[in-house]
This record gives sequence, C-alpha cells and structure tokens, in this order.
Amino acid sequence: MFKVTFIGAGSIGFTRALVRDLLSVPEFNKIELAFTDINQQNLDMVTELCQRDITENNLKITIQSTTDRREALKGAKYVFNVIRVGGLEAFETDISIPLEYGVDQCVGDTLCAGGIMYGQRGIPVMLSICEDIKEVAHEDCLLLNYANPMAMLTWICNEVGGVNTIGLCHGVQGGHKQIADVFGLEKQEVDIVCAGINHQTWYIQIKHKGEDLTGKLLEAFETHKEYSQTEKVRIDMLKRFGYYSTESNGHLSEYVPWYRKRENEIKDWIDLGSWINGETGGYLRVCTEGRNWFMDDFPNWLNDPALKYTEEERGEEHGSYILEALETGRVYRGHFNTINQGTIGNLPADAVIEAPGYVDRNGINMTQVGDLPLGCAAVCQVSISVQRLAVQAAITGDDQLLRQAFMMDPLVGAVCTPPEIWQMVDDMLIAGERWLPQYATSIKEAKRRIETEPRLSTKKSEGAARLHVRSLEEMKQNAEEARKNAQEADKAKDRPASTS
Repeated sequence: MFKVTFIGAGSIGFTRALVRDLLSVPEFNKIELAFTDINQQNLDMVTELCQRDITENNLKITIQSTTDRREALKGAKYVFNVIRVGGLEAFETDISIPLEYGVDQCVGDTLCAGGIMYGQRGIPVMLSICEDIKEVAHEDCLLLNYANPMAMLTWICNEVGGVNTIGLCHGVQGGHKQIADVFGLEKQEVDIVCAGINHQTWYIQIKHKGEDLTGKLLEAFETHKEYSQTEKVRIDMLKRFGYYSTESNGHLSEYVPWYRKRENEIKDWIDLGSWINGETGGYLRVCTEGRNWFMDDFPNWLNDPALKYTEEERGEEHGSYILEALETGRVYRGHFNTINQGTIGNLPADAVIEAPGYVDRNGINMTQVGDLPLGCAAVCQVSISVQRLAVQAAITGDDQLLRQAFMMDPLVGAVCTPPEIWQMVDDMLIAGERWLPQYATSIKEAKRRIETEPRLSTKKSEGAARLHVRSLEEMKQNAEEARKNAQEADKAKDRPASTS
C-alpha cells in the first residue's frame, strides 16, 4: 500500500495512460490514487473516465479527486507532475508573439522563446508544489516530472525546491525505434547508450549482437525511403556531428541556429506529413484539436470499452516501471533526467542531464557515461547556458537575466537583433502577466515603454508552415485519428507518410 498523486490530472493524454501502466503491475492492485487539478471540469471528466477503467478491471480502488492540492498530496509516496501552466491560452502567445519577430517554432515548450517563457510560468508553480510536498507528503516522496521545459523544471525542483525529482520523457524510445527501423531490425534487437540533455540527447553507442553500428547510421538514414524525407534536420546534424539526436525533426530544428532562421528556407528542412516534422506551431495545433475533441466527444469515451490493465497493453512511459522497480526490486533500465553530478564528464555538474540509469529497491542509480563527443557537448552547453539564465530569472524575477536568456538562445539570437529581443520580451511579459507574479515591476515598466516609446516594426506572420486548427466538423471526417490524438501523451507516436 502506498499513495500516488497526479498533479495536473486533467491532462487526459498522460493521466489515463499512466494509471493504466501503474495498475498493470499486479502488486499495485491496492494502491491509493489521488487526482488534483485547478480546472474542476477537466478533473471531473478524467476522474470519471479513469474510475470507470478501474472498476471494469475489477479493482477496488477509489480515486481521491480534489482541487485542493495539499489534500491530494497528503501522505503521497510518489507524485506525477503533468501540469501545463497557462494552458493552451498562454501556449498560443508563446508561438504567435515570436512569429512577429521572425522566430518560427514548431513546438516552443523546451527552449527558444516559447520554452523560456513556459519555464517562467512553470518554475514558481513547481516551487510551490515542492513546498506542499515537503510539508504534507511522505518524507521520502519522489516527484516524477513529465512537464516541460523538462530540464528547467527538474533542475529547480532538485536544487531549489529540495524535493527528489526525476524527469521523464519518451524521446529516447522514439529515436531508438527509428534506428532499429533503418537497419531492418526490431527495437529489442538494438542496444543503445544515449546521453546529453533532454531533447538533445545523443545515441553515442548503437550495437546489434555486439557489432557497433554507429558508423553505419548516416548511410542507413540517408537511404531510408521515409526518414530521408521526414528527418532532414536530424540527418544533417548526424552528418555534421557524427551522432543521431533523440528529438524529432521539428523540435530539434528550433534548438539550434541553422534550420529555421530564414522563412524562405524552412520548408527545405521540414515535412508536413506530420506536425512533428517541423510544422509551424504544430504542437499547439494538435493539442488544441485534442482538447476540443475530448470536450465534445467525452460522452462517447464512457461508452467505449475500458482500457485493459494488462502487461500486453502497458505503455513505454518510464514512470510505472520506476515504481515497479523501487517497490518490487525488479530491475529496470531507462534514460532519466537528473542532476549531472559527474554522470557526463564534460557537462556542468549542476545541470540536468539525460542518461542511462538502473532502478531497483536501492533507488535510481545513474551510470557513468564519461565525456560526450566534443561537438555534441558543445551543442548541449549552449542550451544549458540558456536554461541556467532562464532558471535564475524565474526565481528572482530579474528581467535582465530573462532578456539575456533570449539573447543566448541559438534560434532567437540567429534571427533577432538585441533591440528586437528587448521588445519581444516586453510583449511576452505583458501577454503572460497573470502567470508571472515575479515580474510585476518589470511588466509595469514594459507597459510604460509600450505606451511612451517608439516601437520597432514587426510583421503579422503565420510562419513558414502553419496549418489551421481543424474544426470539430473537419475532425469528424476521421474520428478515429482525432480520438487517438486526444488520448495520446506522445502525439507523434504514429506519423503519416511524408508529403514530399
């Protein structure tokens, strides 16, 4: 018996699937579950759906569902964090305001202008959550963070919040499957070592039956019918740095300065078969469509068959396997985000890295990777510098540090001049005022500048490759696809073929 709490439980994609994964472990059939969210309607809908699943799997677990976070956290041994501070409303400004300055993002939730501002909203909330955990949760509570910006939030919870936090992402698993595909192998036949920082992790070792395939990877990707068209950025990075990166084509393209800085060249590097291949604001679009579909289609979900809590139906997200290993002693190997502390020799000791680790009753133990290849480390170092500035800015409310984070961001710096960056930060601070209490003074000054000083010209741009958010009627033309998008945490798990 132990208690698991979900914060941000109204997130249908993560919550329902993670509950299925947890309750597929036979020993966990009597755990306590608590859901909490600031949105009562979302919380009620997800609670009703998950409770129906639990009941139809013949388990006698009753979900504790409450908007009182401290009540939900009381006695919790494990906490899953799946929040999105500011919701889709704030997310939209993370995409649209930078577009006015020529910064074209595919996702905008980890780095670049959108990721930096997402961190400013999320960090104060995470620190508040950490305070509640320390005061009312189990004394050895483990926080499993699924929220982005992954590295920034995991960094702040460990170093400032004082709560043992592990960051979890499914990026490594996705790239692992691609690598197996290009060699015509099954995923379980390919052994990998992946190390770096979240969304910029590198497959530094790839083996099949003891044979090192790393040097054969570029040719395999360049000759693959599908990936040669959909993963042009990743293949180019592989060509120039020698190693394949975990993150998708679209996501990776916004972390570095080379592929999205000129609007007329962006389409040379992306593909619109799937949003994750580089669509402007693609993740915002599919999240918006998914939420709209869930709200409208929810009654039908209750009439569908319940999720089956079996090992065969269990997903690949690390969370349930970590809890299983900690509680039962079964060994689990995965790739986790945690404070470096020497795991990767040539990245800062205090930064959050992603690397292989093993879990059993003794805890989560990271393996010693050694040094990353120098070029790969350099790419990571740039992002870590942005993260460090952004984290300190969020803690202190120092808008000078925030502006410096924007300047040091690779894509923002490649596209914008310093005066443009200063004005863009003003615009984004004002747009996010309700979620940025630490910047009250800075926002007041930003509003004064907007009213009294001449503005630099901006453009009303939809971006190089932005698609419209589909209406419910449009989505009903392929209801199966719409429902799958709404219920998946990994919204790029199954990707349509290239449009090229």
